[in-house]
Amino acid sequence: MVEVVVSVLVLALVGFLFYNLFRNRKRRMEEAARSGSTAPAAGLAVSRDLFGDEGQHAPVESFHVVGDEARVTFDVPLDDEEDEVLNDLLLGEAIEVVRQKRHTLPIDDVQHIVVFAGRDKVREVGRSKLPAPGELPPPVLDSLSFSHIARDPFAAPFDDEQMDHSTAYETRSDVPEDELPPLREDLRIPKGLDRGLRALGTDPAVLTGPEFVIALLRIFGYRVTEQAYPGTYIAIKDGVSTYVATDSYEKGQHPELEEGVIRRFLADFGTSAADRGMFISDKYAPFMIHEIEANQPKVRFVTRERIQRFVDSMALG
Repeated sequence: MVEVVVSVLVLALVGFLFYNLFRNRKRRMEEAARSGSTAPAAGLAVSRDLFGDEGQHAPVESFHVVGDEARVTFDVPLDDEEDEVLNDLLLGEAIEVVRQKRHTLPIDDVQHIVVFAGRDKVREVGRSKLPAPGELPPPVLDSLSFSHIARDPFAAPFDDEQMDHSTAYETRSDVPEDELPPLREDLRIPKGLDRGLRALGTDPAVLTGPEFVIALLRIFGYRVTEQAYPGTYIAIKDGVSTYVATDSYEKGQHPELEEGVIRRFLADFGTSAADRGMFISDKYAPFMIHEIEANQPKVRFVTRERIQRFVDSMALG
């Protein structure tokens, strides 16, 4: 019971810290716009990336200059309710998009940056007036990597004795015989993490287990590259490479991983030259993975019954 209370409190703190980061960032942007300064303010961390590592940006759907407006549309799923923090984050990203585009497109007459986002229905989520036509405020992105305020659940070596074995060795013995409900119904995602997923283009309302864990890897600064075989990736961070294979649950399938799929993953990992291997599925894992993980310490399975523990370990670590 105490552990659950601590988890809730720490996850709430994560959301509070994210809110303050975005609020301070918005204030600094407004101050920079009022002052018309073109140099980074003292003490501000200048970063090109949404979550602290190169390549972590909100996906851009389109960019157009219409009159005196630079209009940036992000392919980002929005909730039905307005999220001021997410809107502010996307506005900051839009300014960086315009900063990149100015090298190839004329923006001398641009006075406003207007931001749109959404999947089913695109809507305006923010706008900013520039200090002067064609003059962008300085980069003022605070360091927003989750690694600064939450534990990276993938950071410890898989064969590290200090690894969270309650996460590593948990399985479910009573696998249901009926079809599985959407993973989102079984998963508790704190608001701060929900916002981070949306900012990277992942819709928490419809995500599968593999989509969720791949998004977590990216949020924590892993460079994730899709491989030739569908559903396989290489994730690299701090010089450590991880071969990632995924297996999503489809309606009508058996809710437990098949032995043949597991064997194929082990064979592919063995020929991948990666430092470690990770198998991700929103199905349940059979008991045989205990023996595999015990005999092959550089392999881990992140299956349906373990994903929530990964989320919780971000706070409790």
